[in-house]
Amino acid sequence: MEIISDVWDKIVAGLILPLLDFNDPEKRLNYFYLLSSVLFAYYVYYKAKQRIPFYKYIFSKKVWLSKSAFIDYKYFFFNGILKVALVFPLLTYWRYLGVTINDWMEESFGLSSILLTESQIILYYTLALVILLDLRIYLVHLAMHKIPFLWEFHKIHHSATTLNPITQYRLHPIELIINNLSHVFVSSFLIGFFDYFYAGSVDIITYLEINIFTVLFLFWGSTLRHSHVKLKYFHELERYLLSPFQHQVHHSNNPAHFDKNLGSKLAIWDWIFGTLIRSSEVVKIRFGLGKNEDGNYNSFFKTLYMPFRNIGRFLVRKRN
Repeated sequence: MEIISDVWDKIVAGLILPLLDFNDPEKRLNYFYLLSSVLFAYYVYYKAKQRIPFYKYIFSKKVWLSKSAFIDYKYFFFNGILKVALVFPLLTYWRYLGVTINDWMEESFGLSSILLTESQIILYYTLALVILLDLRIYLVHLAMHKIPFLWEFHKIHHSATTLNPITQYRLHPIELIINNLSHVFVSSFLIGFFDYFYAGSVDIITYLEINIFTVLFLFWGSTLRHSHVKLKYFHELERYLLSPFQHQVHHSNNPAHFDKNLGSKLAIWDWIFGTLIRSSEVVKIRFGLGKNEDGNYNSFFKTLYMPFRNIGRFLVRKRN
């Protein structure tokens, strides 16, 4: 009975977890960012001189009630349960990585002769975190697209034929685990690294506080990245910051747009590595994997098992 009770508690906690994002200042679904996105959506609506009422434009039935959208909604709760049951336990010991890094630096280089104040630590840590986490996202995302084994799992996210803000949760469990582990590795490494240059001990909560860069990015229409609202930035700005429409181009089923705009906040990685496309270079897009593959991922169950089936078939062909 205790096992059943524990499982039930995890299921309930997992179902509640994604709903907490509506009040989390680090999540795109936070009510504040949803409100700002509605304002940006109205700007796009007004500039495009749409003839339908605004509420019909933003809450299009073709988008929110599509078969693809309902797969997104299922992932929204399914991955919440998965985080509570599997991902969080995997990350239980993540703080020890920061301690290990700190201890290794002290053993290798001795006590630091450069000591920073807590304010300096937080400033430098925040800047490093924004830059390196964004680079981490780009590199992991690039690997997801270029390594066939990983692409089979990432393909689930791209199988969405309509985009809505919940589509960001449409991640296969394998990709969810990879994303969380890589994120924790980078942030924990930075915590250990910067602790080395501080004579005291910076509270872990101080490191985890929301930073202004995240707030500004999320406020500036980030929720619209997964949507049908084509919010674009100024042409030159899109070389440095990825607009919502640039991410929508990333979801295009046009081969010319494949493996483009892989970054999260910053466009500089795409610019440096030659994977950048700006809004002015794109006329029309449609979402999904294309007619030949969309049908293979048109149910929640299919999106879960298709990667394993495809990889299995590949291995069988390889063996033969």
